Amino acid sequence: MNNQQRSFFFNVDWVTVFIYLALCVIGWFNIRAAVYDESHSSLIDMSTEYGKQFIYIVSALVIGTVILLLESRFLSALAPAFYIVTVILLFIVLIAGHNVGGNQAWIDMGGGFRLQPSEFAKFATCLLLARYLSATNVKVTDPKSFLIAGGIILLPMMLIKLQPDDGSTLVFCSLIFVLYREGLSVYFLIVIGLLATLFVSALLINVWYIIIAIIAAAVLLLLMFSRNRKFATGLIIAAILSIGFVFCVKPLYYHGLKPHQRVRIDEVLGLSKDLRGVGYNQNQSKIAIGSGRIWGKGYLQGTQTKYSFVPAQSTDFIFCTVGEEWGFAGSVVVLGLYLFLLLRIIMIAERQRAPFSRIYGYGVASIIFCHVVINIAMAIGYMPVIGIPLPFISYGGSSLWSFTILLFILLKLDSNRMGMIYA
Repeated sequence: MNNQQRSFFFNVDWVTVFIYLALCVIGWFNIRAAVYDESHSSLIDMSTEYGKQFIYIVSALVIGTVILLLESRFLSALAPAFYIVTVILLFIVLIAGHNVGGNQAWIDMGGGFRLQPSEFAKFATCLLLARYLSATNVKVTDPKSFLIAGGIILLPMMLIKLQPDDGSTLVFCSLIFVLYREGLSVYFLIVIGLLATLFVSALLINVWYIIIAIIAAAVLLLLMFSRNRKFATGLIIAAILSIGFVFCVKPLYYHGLKPHQRVRIDEVLGLSKDLRGVGYNQNQSKIAIGSGRIWGKGYLQGTQTKYSFVPAQSTDFIFCTVGEEWGFAGSVVVLGLYLFLLLRIIMIAERQRAPFSRIYGYGVASIIFCHVVINIAMAIGYMPVIGIPLPFISYGGSSLWSFTILLFILLKLDSNRMGMIYA
């Protein structure tokens, strides 16, 4: 047995592979429950979504196996090529893409199959970002390096935004955590968090109350750190900018966002209530999840699921099927698997000798984390509906394949971590 075979059989993190397989199987069964048709009861009936998902899972396993058999350096060397190809596909989809649900995000491949380039742009961006940040003399704290890294992330983001696919666009923002891991100041994340808090607060609370709170907090901090002139100056500037931002929130909200985006945010924030219109999907999803209680109604016994009350239940709202038929207990199992997977990915990233592999690992963790949080928050009414799949569980070939590639590239890099020192 040569070194390549030995690496494949003994160095692969099989715990992660098992979690991946468990999530794929859970998704397959829940897709069947979401669109179940008694006249097509077979799990591998190719005329159904669950039959097609079986093919997607099998082909994903083939893709994963091929990746594990590749040479690790091949993945790093071709990172720019992968990125360029996906960017070209994102341009093509804007010109000749197939429109589904208001998003021109698909390329029609014939035979009823459609490819979604934005899904594959995620792993390609992670690869190129890892290659750039792992290069010699590149530091995130250096303005030039930060701008180039930001440009790598922003280019696919802007093209995806033009489709427009707000969900996938938002996912790329999660890569800020990769930059943070590589040296970006924690103050950068704090500023983003504060701006988000001020933005939401300005929509819910009288602006003058927020301004009084900002001034009071600034005065208190000035009294506590009055001897630190540099801190005091920075604090005064931050307070002035915060007050200015608060005044800009509503003009930005009402003139910068499209009407359908505003009504979805209004629904989540409680500024409006339209259970038969824009709030219908989320309301039905919450009813389905709540009706499952502790142990659920049982497999294929969900009434909300069976009578198709929830639109897009096999894709964006697949989690409500889990909640209704498997209850709180089943939901905890699914969330536990995701938590275990994320912790495992971070552990894998931290044990890498090559900076390229470590950076890529954090990219994988960031994207999967963002998908899971947004999808489930959307299903339970804590985020606007923006159309984003639940990794490995939602129906769809592009989504499953892209997440498989994303994860198995990391598994391949990890299997060769003792030999791959330089990216």
